[in-house]
This record gives sequence, C-alpha cells and structure tokens, in this order.
Amino acid sequence: MQISKAEFKCSSERISQVPKDDLRDIAFIGRSNVGKSSLINLLTGRQSLAKVSGTPGKTRLINHFRINDAWYLVDLPGYGYARTSKVQRGEFSKLITDYVLRCEKLHFLFVLVDIRLEPQRIDLRFIEMLGENGVPFGIIFTKADKLSKTQREKSVERFRTALSEQWEELPPMLVSSSERGLGRDEILDFIDSILKV
Repeated sequence: MQISKAEFKCSSERISQVPKDDLRDIAFIGRSNVGKSSLINLLTGRQSLAKVSGTPGKTRLINHFRINDAWYLVDLPGYGYARTSKVQRGEFSKLITDYVLRCEKLHFLFVLVDIRLEPQRIDLRFIEMLGENGVPFGIIFTKADKLSKTQREKSVERFRTALSEQWEELPPMLVSSSERGLGRDEILDFIDSILKV
C-alpha cells in the first residue's frame, strides 16, 4: 500500500465524538513513550503529522487521521504512565477501554511494544483484555534499530513465550524502527490485507 494522502481529521475526548462515517479505524496504542507518534509519521511519510514529544503521556485524546480518503489511522493515548495524576490515569484508561471495547469503527488494533524490554506486565494485561473481548489485534515491536538482528529475534521470542502461556493462537507480530524505516512496507501491506477482509 502507498499512502498518498494523510490529513488530521479530529481529536475526541469520548467515543461519541469520533467520525460518524463508514471508514474503518486502524488504531495504534502502547505504553507512553513507546514511539507511537514516530511510527505514525513513518507510515504516512509525513514528519509532523503526529506530534512527537520527549514527554511521555502527551497524547491524551483519540486522534483520527484520514488516510487516502479510504480509512482512518487512529492514535490512541498511551497507557501506564505514572507521572500523570491518578484521576487522569483513570480517564485515560476509561477513554481507551471505551474506544477499544465499544467503538464499532475499530477494525484492527496495533499494540506497540518496546523491543528492548522484557515483556511488561501492563502490556500483557492489556493484550489479555483484548483477547477476552475478541478485539482483533497485532503487535508491533518498536525501536528495533537499538538492537542487533539476533537480539531482536530473542526479544520477539521472549514475547511469544510469554503470550503462549495464555494463548493457543498468537497474534501477528511485526518489527519496526522509525529511525531506519524498518518494517514500514510490511506494516502497510498488512493493513492493506486486513482492510480487504
């Protein structure tokens, strides 16, 4: 898939505000500071479509970007960042869970995971919730440029092992680096294939 047009559509504080058209949502979520905005900019080929910040927890709304007038790329707030207040964390998680579990536009969700880290409990818990609720999702490992090819393979295998304790069928897993453009074509081809389903 080639992205020839990518434009910001709207930000929503609740799911009642998301666009009311028939275009499907392909959403991206992950822990704060996992590199979500950088990946979105890489995929769309637009350097500042999603605002990149050194401060974790910057995305606090559901952001819809209209792609090729055919589907929406959705940037969701990060989860699990401790430096926001407990009240805000509660709002984030309600906003996230409302969207992920109740938004009918959601076609597929990518969970972003930092490839350098051991499987994190918060990621595994979030993935477990998706499985329990039948939400179609895949995993994108970010920041792959920080590891060698062998280290990357070991890291992905660790995650597979952690998930296989709970799952018989594992979700699709892709590896990316916004710094090097790694994984861009594979992710876009995957999105293309799921939009045809």
